[in-house]
Amino acid sequence: MSDLHEELEHEARAAAAALPFLADDLVERALVEAAALLRERADGVLAANRTDLEAAEGRLDAGALDRLRLGDDRVEAIAEQLRTLSQLPPLERQIASWTLENGLHVEERRIPIGVVGANFEARPNVAIDVAGQLLKSRNAALLRTGGAALRTVTALVDDVLRPALARAGLQPGAVGLVRSADHDGARALVSLPKLVPLVILRGSGPTTAALARLAAEQGVRTLAHAEGGGVLYVHAAADRAKALALIESSLDRLGVCNRLNLLLVDRAFPVDGLLEALAQAGVEPREPPRIGHEWANDPEHVASVTVHVVDSLDKAVAVANEATSALAAGIVTEDADAAARFLDGFRGTAAFWHASTRFTDGFALTGAPETGINVDWVPGPRGPVTYRDLWLRQYVVVGDGTQRR
Repeated sequence: MSDLHEELEHEARAAAAALPFLADDLVERALVEAAALLRERADGVLAANRTDLEAAEGRLDAGALDRLRLGDDRVEAIAEQLRTLSQLPPLERQIASWTLENGLHVEERRIPIGVVGANFEARPNVAIDVAGQLLKSRNAALLRTGGAALRTVTALVDDVLRPALARAGLQPGAVGLVRSADHDGARALVSLPKLVPLVILRGSGPTTAALARLAAEQGVRTLAHAEGGGVLYVHAAADRAKALALIESSLDRLGVCNRLNLLLVDRAFPVDGLLEALAQAGVEPREPPRIGHEWANDPEHVASVTVHVVDSLDKAVAVANEATSALAAGIVTEDADAAARFLDGFRGTAAFWHASTRFTDGFALTGAPETGINVDWVPGPRGPVTYRDLWLRQYVVVGDGTQRR
């Protein structure tokens, strides 16, 4: 066994040992302590982040550097999210209960998954978001970030999260960390089915897809967030001012998965003014290799938007469903019937009318930071995944010893 695998097994076992003690009241206290510690120790976290940024200059594109960068405002936002998360109600452990005709009493419960892994892009705030959601659901965490953010995430784990757990009377090992920048760390994380049965995957499409395949081979389940890109359909009955406002508000950040990626314009709507709005936002309209291709994954094209003219609302819905990741799609129209058809027809994780796809975010929509956005077409947590989704169903059955099948 390699040293890396031994290290991961050690971290996973320490996290598993912490599981029985993750009571809701103690987790709440730990999250409050983490918010306070982050504010107290912001200088050290920011110093680590500056070192990461200096090392990444010239290697990462503008969008990736923006995701990596922390500042006083972002640190304060992370601390405030921790405080907000601490105040949210814990999971109700009992879903339902009933008594069968034979006298058996059945209770349907939510129980923790156990140790949950997370492999995510070089984006330090995700370490706090994921760890916070897992702790809130009484799961333990084993984190692995992109190498470009490893110094920052190490500071967040060692100087904020673990001391906060200790201050709350919990075992610091409830949050583990893969301390290697090598990609072997990600591969090892998805290869421990007995210790880490579920891994949250975030990042670029090909890399995440490869990890998901390896995880499946190893018997590890995944919640994958690999593809993104928001869609906005400007209907024939759209108000021009609203369309321009939505385009602008959908392009406030580079490199985030829910920004405007594909602008669908009805053939009956004049497109010229929209192109001017893109130019004013510093975004270049491009002809894609395929409709729905996510520019955010192309370092040289992060400040681009695909513009595609469609003949009808039905065609716009079909493109959004079939040619994109189906992360999020919105419509601009003053025709309520057309809006209803679009909202009912789009089968992705979030559908919008006169609202930006940038709101496809756990904290924005539910008040809880997300572990990622799951776009799978199978039953299970879909869309922004928060602590409310991270549990297993269990049946507890009580009889009197006389029941027979």
